[in-house]
Amino acid sequence: MQHVLFIGLVWPEPASSAAGTRIMQLIDVFQTRGYTVTFACAASKSAYSYPLDTLGIREQAIALNDSRFDDWIKAFQPDIVVFDRFMVEEQYGWRVREQCPNALTLLDTEDLHFLRTARQIAERKQIEVDYNQEITKREIASILRCDLSLLISKAEIALLTSIFHISPKLLFYLPFLEEEISQKKIAKWKSYEERRDFIFIGNFLHEPNWHTVQILRKEVWPRLRKHIPNASLHIYGAYASEKVFQLHQPSERFFIKDRANDARETMQQYRVLLAPIRFGAGAKGKFIDAMQAGTPSVTTSIGAESMSENGLWNGFVTDALDDFATKAQMLYEDKALWAMSQQSGIQINNEQYNKRLFIDGFLESIQYMKDELQTHRKENFIGEILKTQQHNSLKYMSLWIEEKNKKESI
Repeated sequence: MQHVLFIGLVWPEPASSAAGTRIMQLIDVFQTRGYTVTFACAASKSAYSYPLDTLGIREQAIALNDSRFDDWIKAFQPDIVVFDRFMVEEQYGWRVREQCPNALTLLDTEDLHFLRTARQIAERKQIEVDYNQEITKREIASILRCDLSLLISKAEIALLTSIFHISPKLLFYLPFLEEEISQKKIAKWKSYEERRDFIFIGNFLHEPNWHTVQILRKEVWPRLRKHIPNASLHIYGAYASEKVFQLHQPSERFFIKDRANDARETMQQYRVLLAPIRFGAGAKGKFIDAMQAGTPSVTTSIGAESMSENGLWNGFVTDALDDFATKAQMLYEDKALWAMSQQSGIQINNEQYNKRLFIDGFLESIQYMKDELQTHRKENFIGEILKTQQHNSLKYMSLWIEEKNKKESI
């Protein structure tokens, strides 16, 4: 029996974010194929952390800059190690490679953090996107050090291969892994007449979501309310701060509702999802939730990036705010257009995110890579350079911090 170790940035919270859902989907892939799974994390658990032990997953608390991790993983010797985002690989990658040199290392990027950051800076300064940032160098170095990186967006793979000349052998497209939307499921959806109002949903620890809510409040909703005065806009999201709640304006039918206990069940109550996203990266979980709930949406080209193919979308894609409000009104008031958009969402989900299309190919690829691991690593010469001591500043910084902490505790 093969063992998979996930090292998490945080304990998974699938009810709070798409990142939490993504990790749980990956865990499920390995478990359903007979792998045993251990999840290790240095963060504290929250009230919303998923009870992994109920799924037969071993939970392991670890610490940053602590050599006890080395002893533990040396005894454990997992076959595969999955790093949850590049920051985790920076902290633990060198330890894993020293103690478990034959373990296959996978980096789950979630989305490219450097792309999101570069777009955020460009939006704030109103300049062209500039990838020449420190975070870019860090994340790409992490990709090169790992045996394989999982990407959720085809656009991000194209960026890495064309702009940064990353070998396609180091990258694997693995999108959200969803159940097919069947006729049985569709029959349970609420009808157009049973739904009302607009919705936005997104974790507020994620800066693009906060920025999007501000656009909705200041730009989109004032335009839309003029034409649909009896409709409301409800904003849902985990970890909303006081600045978010300050936008709550019942008199203007703009409501901050805090987190949704079940995103898809909540989404199904509403007629249209609004998401004028100006920056970000990766595929957006909120649109998958919308498609799974039969809720059409209006978003931007950034929002639909890599999810819309051949112009097909679960509603409309537009970057002009006036047009955004117009399209939202059309989708809200035209039942036939709404139903057609819903069907497009079903098609996108079933053709692009049906997990049965991806799981076998993914598992076969990593097994082949494990069998040919030394050859694979020799072909990634730049990655081998980045693992050597003279380039491993992260390792020595971590060791220095550990020694410093020991002296302070005496």
